[in-house]
Amino acid sequence: MLKLYYARPSIYARPVWLALLEKQLPFELIPVDLNGEQFSPEFVAVNPFSHVPVLVEGDFRVIESLAILDYLEAQYPKPSLLPSGAVPLARVRMVQLVTFNELLPAIFKLMVHDGKTSQQSTELEYARLRAINTLNFLEHLLGDSVYFAGQQLTLAEIVAGTLVCRMPDLGISLADYPNLDTWSKRLLSRPCWQQIELTSEEWSHFKRRIRVMPKLLGRRRQRRITLLSQRQRRPR
Repeated sequence: MLKLYYARPSIYARPVWLALLEKQLPFELIPVDLNGEQFSPEFVAVNPFSHVPVLVEGDFRVIESLAILDYLEAQYPKPSLLPSGAVPLARVRMVQLVTFNELLPAIFKLMVHDGKTSQQSTELEYARLRAINTLNFLEHLLGDSVYFAGQQLTLAEIVAGTLVCRMPDLGISLADYPNLDTWSKRLLSRPCWQQIELTSEEWSHFKRRIRVMPKLLGRRRQRRITLLSQRQRRPR
């Protein structure tokens, strides 16, 4: 059986969780406490980079969200989450990459910075404009289609859907993006999406955790330095 190492609020793990549900595959969820369990010897043996998600099937392990999604699509092609044809496939890939490369960094900044200093205000405004620019792009790309690839739910929805629906919680209303607003509500009505939806308490806890992310990253960096140093000193 497939095993997914995940953390429920993880932005990177949730698309994989969704894909498994949408494909109706049997799998086992293995929670990882990101307060430090990811640095344990047991988990480092699973993923030497100390982060989720990790998908395990038999003796094979896959790390990184997009790689896992591609693996699932190739290994379990029915129901398909990728369209046929060059244009719709390119649209799906654009949505995936723009979401991870543009929208996600902006979301992290919006959560971390509270605008109490001029430097933070500048970074906050840049993050807001970056998010708006991405939403404008996605709004235009979606148009009046049901999904980004037309009538077919694809990995574009799997990747972008869990983030776009949270923009109002970050002060950016979807009312200015009617296509995305309708699309987001359509996704949230699906049983699989309701199954992974965070409660208000879970979302608030996640935002608090992101606000202290710079300190956590500093600790994580130090732990990784220690782990890598120990690994280098081991006899070969």
